[in-house]
Amino acid sequence: MAENTQATIAVYGAGLAGCEAAWQAANMGVAVKLYEMKPHKYTPAHHAPGFAELVCSNSLRSDSVTNAVGLLKEEMSRCGSLIMEAARATRVPAGSALAVDRTAFSDYITDKIRNHPLIEVIDKEMCEVEEGRITVIATGPLTSDAMAGYIADELGCHGLHFFDAAAPIVDADTINMDVAYFASRYNKGDADYINCPMTKEQYEEFYNALISAQEAELKEFDRKEQKDLTVFEGCMPVEVMARRGHDTLLYGPLKPVGLVDPRVGEEAYAVVQLRRENLEGTMYNLVGFQTHLTFPEQKRVFRLIPGLENAEFMRYGVMHRNTYLNSPGLLDATYALKTRSGVFFAGQMTGVEGYIESAGSGLVAGRNAALLALGREGQVFPRETMLGAMAAYVSEGSVQGKGHFVPMNANFGIIPSLGERVKGGKIAKYERYAARALEALEPYRTI
Repeated sequence: MAENTQATIAVYGAGLAGCEAAWQAANMGVAVKLYEMKPHKYTPAHHAPGFAELVCSNSLRSDSVTNAVGLLKEEMSRCGSLIMEAARATRVPAGSALAVDRTAFSDYITDKIRNHPLIEVIDKEMCEVEEGRITVIATGPLTSDAMAGYIADELGCHGLHFFDAAAPIVDADTINMDVAYFASRYNKGDADYINCPMTKEQYEEFYNALISAQEAELKEFDRKEQKDLTVFEGCMPVEVMARRGHDTLLYGPLKPVGLVDPRVGEEAYAVVQLRRENLEGTMYNLVGFQTHLTFPEQKRVFRLIPGLENAEFMRYGVMHRNTYLNSPGLLDATYALKTRSGVFFAGQMTGVEGYIESAGSGLVAGRNAALLALGREGQVFPRETMLGAMAAYVSEGSVQGKGHFVPMNANFGIIPSLGERVKGGKIAKYERYAARALEALEPYRTI
């Protein structure tokens, strides 16, 4: 599309949300100045110079429209999402989930962004919004102190903090396959997961070691926020989960249901799953094992898992601060700041949680920033869609409007009810949700 010389926006941050916002705007004919502080400066969680770096997991979760995040992916794909295009191009086997090769994923997006004729990449940290410039702030949950201060003080958006954690990765060649086995839960999709079965006695030993293991000391930038500590449920450290009760893990990441060991023909007492981290299958991450244990403790405790007794860790789990806005009342359903025209937010700092959710907010914010630059009316996605439901949750909070605003993954609970009972169980109901959402999305696919 030809450039509209009168229409220009700025996007701060080249993560998933920022790249999606820039891509959407540029494909509408709006010139984009994309500012990214890497490689000159990194957050505590980022290490590679490329755009859209995945730091918590390579899994983008379910790929079925009967799952909320799967529906969100389909909506984004139909809206020309760069993030979804890259994910499809760099996916690795992961059963019914969509997982990607992290490096290839980042490289794909970086190349597309840098070679778009209407996107100018500027390697610079931005600490304020330029006067008169329509701007999308997508600096991420670990935005720099200077930018965070500007957002809080100048824009009047007081941030909250929570902590999330990344799971460790092991060398595939060091997994004992005489003990572990390949399978997917309920045999859904291909047998892409490595499963480490535990007897009751082995679980007891592991559980007791886990709940008493030493946690890493908080870094200074985390420690000063400790009084406001909130652990987000969707990325809870495994040791925190374990301390909630002896059997909590058996209903979470160590759930054995649907995983039959083909060598014995039955389910184990507990099962730890490992998911492929890269296309070559040389690295596997421990599913659901986000952690804040010290590195020596991770090695000691996680080697108690049958099959991982000699595992070599290619990356240990880490925990870091994330910042998000108290968005209800601050942002509207286009992710625009209500108190200052021309300023939009996107990504986890808005209160959406997850890679795909962040990219989805970038899609909506980028489109609306471009529409504003073009002098056109904004686009509010229908609440029946997952894109619209997330925007509504961010702008309004819970239905009851009670309690503290907390980050939210895509889920069918934030979409308006069907208003009738659906025969056929949960899957049939979610199929109806998906069909309604995709029908409602149709007029919004293109602008």
